[in-house]
Amino acid sequence: MNKLQAIFFILLIGFVSTIDLHAQSSKKIQIIYAGKLTIDEENYPGAKILTRDDAEQVHIEHSGTNLWCDKAIHYSKENFIEAYGNVILKQGDTINMTSKYIEYSGITEFAFASGDVVMKDPNSTISSDTLYFDRAKEQAFYKSGGTVVKDSSGTITSKIGRYYMDQKKYQFVEYVVLVNDSTTINSDYFDFYSDTGYAYLFGPSTITTPTSKTYCEKGFYDTENKVGYALKKARIDYDNRIIEGDSLYFDNNRSFASATNNITVTDTINKSIVKGHYAEVFKEKDSLFITKHALAITVQEQDSVYIHADKIMVTGKPDNRIIRAFYNAKIFKTDLSGKSDSIHSDQKTGITKLLNIPTLSSGDKFSVKRKPILWNLENQMTGDTIHLLSNKETEKIDSLLVFENAFIISKDTISKNGYNQISGKRLVGLFDEENRLKQVDVTKNAQSIFYARNDKQELIGIDKSKSGSITILFADGDIDEYTRYNQIDGNLYPESKFPEKERILKGFDWREEERPRCVEDLFKDDPPLELPIIKGLDDYIPQEDFVDETLIKRIKKAEEKEETNKDTISKASRNIPKSTYKAKGVSKNKTLIKKVPTKFTQKKPVSKE
Repeated sequence: MNKLQAIFFILLIGFVSTIDLHAQSSKKIQIIYAGKLTIDEENYPGAKILTRDDAEQVHIEHSGTNLWCDKAIHYSKENFIEAYGNVILKQGDTINMTSKYIEYSGITEFAFASGDVVMKDPNSTISSDTLYFDRAKEQAFYKSGGTVVKDSSGTITSKIGRYYMDQKKYQFVEYVVLVNDSTTINSDYFDFYSDTGYAYLFGPSTITTPTSKTYCEKGFYDTENKVGYALKKARIDYDNRIIEGDSLYFDNNRSFASATNNITVTDTINKSIVKGHYAEVFKEKDSLFITKHALAITVQEQDSVYIHADKIMVTGKPDNRIIRAFYNAKIFKTDLSGKSDSIHSDQKTGITKLLNIPTLSSGDKFSVKRKPILWNLENQMTGDTIHLLSNKETEKIDSLLVFENAFIISKDTISKNGYNQISGKRLVGLFDEENRLKQVDVTKNAQSIFYARNDKQELIGIDKSKSGSITILFADGDIDEYTRYNQIDGNLYPESKFPEKERILKGFDWREEERPRCVEDLFKDDPPLELPIIKGLDDYIPQEDFVDETLIKRIKKAEEKEETNKDTISKASRNIPKSTYKAKGVSKNKTLIKKVPTKFTQKKPVSKE
């Protein structure tokens, strides 16, 4: 082409809106507009250099995708374009990408962009220094760090990212961080759906809000509605509470969490632990409800206290926390245990109440009245209501109160069927430093039966009497001495002359077989526990190589159009992400990225709509 012909051609394309330079088919890259065309065979052999003018940028089109730039180098034989300066690529009304540089093959339909790359679609925006865009697969990929912004969900950064446009799905790998106005998520493997705001977390992951921190190694989070669930080593930290379980659901709008199977809730301030297999926690209300083998543990240096019931509620601020245990409630520590319909323990006052629940109906499962009961060493105490008073400083029981129908029984250590018994309206007991009863005062209508023995433990007789009140002193758990006040009647009978029917007082109920002697005994009356199977989330599907077999075939097809030698990398493959593909003119194979070392699989969720 001589100089005159080149000038004529430049003028021609400057005034024509659409020209097909080589009568190409629809698969060929089309030059829609250029302000200037030059040829530089020395530096760009076989290429045409297109430059913008003052009015418009260079405009290029291929199969529905339009590209604008300040300068383009067009290799028509290879169907390849290099675009420089203020580059804009648009695909329909869905994809809008800007950058400093783009190269694109009309054969492979693969674009490589670099320099302040920004790709937008209706749901999100990707920013990176370099971005790979496979139009045929409708996928974009970065491997050296990138950012994705979705207005309602926040900003996501990661080292590696891949966007599946047909699914509106992102897969992020390594150093993944999502940040929005109230939440920060950190994860290693993170799937995100831009149309719904659903996020799936795999590997060690945390979700941090101003009021909580959730950890899991498999989880889901709805970034728009701020709800989710955590599986596999799941844990939620709420200020002074730590919640752990097989499956945790959480609603960060309400500071609410529920847990299923193998649950442990730890109160870090009050040194208490609650266990069970279903729980609900309202942080703002300082409320915890737990059931299914529910167990509350107050951890003490000397001797922890265990409370078990069908249902347990823990309410109140840390300095005013109350434990309520309902239905078949039991309490245990090494030197004391008890049972009642319900237990109410106030950690501020140190008062623990063993209560009867009023009968609802004759057919109610709890309608059979069994009085609250306590065991201390060899002594059994019952009454309509029992209060235990503890010293918070020493973590020891100071005293106990039994209201209405107080009854204390201890089996005589020698006789086969002999029982020491005291009954009255009210009982007050005091404990020594070893949490053993040292004194008991029974008041109003006191009655007693004692097996009196001498120093050699020989039976002197059976003492039965009535009085206004009785004081009993204990030594090592056994009755040492007793004093009656305002005695009405009484007598000491030889054992042989004491009638069998007179040997028990009214209301006598020896319940030794019910006594818990270890923590495990607290559960012996419970029905068999069947835990629900947690279906949870599908497993993670690791990214396949971005450069797959279909792309490799397209690259090979493009390389057939090029004239390269063994030291030259083909245009179609020179900026392909390094993979196991051996490009034409390249002597070594390289790996794209290390595959995710998991066995997870996971599918797109059902739309919220």
